Amino acid sequence: MGSGKQRWKIISFHKSPSNPIQIQRPVQIPVEFLCPLSASIMADPVIVSSGHTFERNCVHACVSLSFIPTLHGGAAADFSAVIPNLALRSTILSWCRHHHIDPPKPLDFYSAEKIVRQLAPQLPAAELTRTPSELSVVSSDESVTPRNTASRTPLPLTTRPSCYSSSSSCDIEIMSSSILLEDDDFYTKLKSSQIHEQEEALVSLRKLTRTREDTRASFCTPRILSALKSLIGSRYSSLQVNAAAVLVNLSLEKQSKVKIVRSGIVPPLIDVLRGGFSEAQDHAAGALFSLSLDDQNKTAIGVLGGLPPLLHALRSESERTRHDSALALYHLSLVQSNRVKMIKLGAVQILLGMVKSGHMLGRVMLVLCNLAASVEGRAAMLDGGAVECFLSLLSRDEFESAATQESCVAALYGLSYGGLRFKGLAKEGGAEEVLEKLEKTGSDHAKENCRRILEVMREKHEEDEDINWAELLDLNDDLTRTLSRDNGLNASSC
Repeated sequence: MGSGKQRWKIISFHKSPSNPIQIQRPVQIPVEFLCPLSASIMADPVIVSSGHTFERNCVHACVSLSFIPTLHGGAAADFSAVIPNLALRSTILSWCRHHHIDPPKPLDFYSAEKIVRQLAPQLPAAELTRTPSELSVVSSDESVTPRNTASRTPLPLTTRPSCYSSSSSCDIEIMSSSILLEDDDFYTKLKSSQIHEQEEALVSLRKLTRTREDTRASFCTPRILSALKSLIGSRYSSLQVNAAAVLVNLSLEKQSKVKIVRSGIVPPLIDVLRGGFSEAQDHAAGALFSLSLDDQNKTAIGVLGGLPPLLHALRSESERTRHDSALALYHLSLVQSNRVKMIKLGAVQILLGMVKSGHMLGRVMLVLCNLAASVEGRAAMLDGGAVECFLSLLSRDEFESAATQESCVAALYGLSYGGLRFKGLAKEGGAEEVLEKLEKTGSDHAKENCRRILEVMREKHEEDEDINWAELLDLNDDLTRTLSRDNGLNASSC
């Protein structure tokens, strides 16, 4: 597994000014330069969430094959976020120059995949053929997988934004459409001072990238992205709408997602989602959703401020904006740092309010499942009345689909990590009766999670053998009111 115990040696040839004869001298490679998986010098090192450093394509191969390697010392890698390790890369290149060694070449994906397959012979064939879109990545220290690995709710959602099917402003006829413009021609028109030339280029580019998938990657160039970045913020509706629509189309290509985010185009997208034209907001939400599908983009979008406008967009008048914003939040909340930010932004109250109203229940429940996978999320959801809300939903059994019911039970199971507080709230809400009924009538996933929740509730510990749950909850309410009153006095004295 490339534990780092074995140090590689390279034979280096040096000439001495006083002695023209070449002398062989072994050079030891520092262990930190070697990828733990490939055991080779890293050409493109990246840091993952667990703090380990790997060759980039080794990480991609592990995610693609749903393989979590256990490294030297028993630590498990966490691939929920990937950040380039520029400092180490620079150090490796300097070391190679100093020792007159050719710099390492990046490992291609197929070679990396072969290495990972050799490291994971114990995985069943089905695990080795899963696509990245089927993976559900959460941080290792906050995951609910120790109990819930086998019954994780699948993602019954499309991987294309709702606005991709829109045809409103894309139906404009294109003059001379039989002539395909080259990159230089598009760039010249996009940077023109004439509005009609910019609009003509955008509409042509939009239709080409919508109807011809083979053109998307070829037009996702730094120059085109730079031009789109300036036009997305235009005060002319046609330019803003079509520029955002082109970006959605370009973002559909997997290899372009990271390139788009690194071009600096996310902040203008966020501005459009906050206060752009209505149709442009549709496309901005769709673009953020599409970009959030790539694991490397999740943390970046959260850091760049994408979470507040996405949460606000859940109340949009546009159904497309609402749905794509919810899907973006689902994918972004797979990363622990984004979950913490969402909780501080009041996401739990917003989402539980939507659950109670029945608005976009399926999508909202998926986001809540992710939040329940963290300590902070569980605390906020328990405080916000999530247990009572979920039990009420399950007792009424008015779900739009079996998948939504499964998500509700999965979210409740995540909350079962809340210890005595969860047990008290669940007992007060009559959880046993609701779950026992669902254990007989629900889907296989729901039945399994119901069984696990009931096991948690029936576990006996010394500290809760003789607890009066009603008294405990009343005491907790009294303490909460006291703290609130004290905080109010302290705040006013300032």
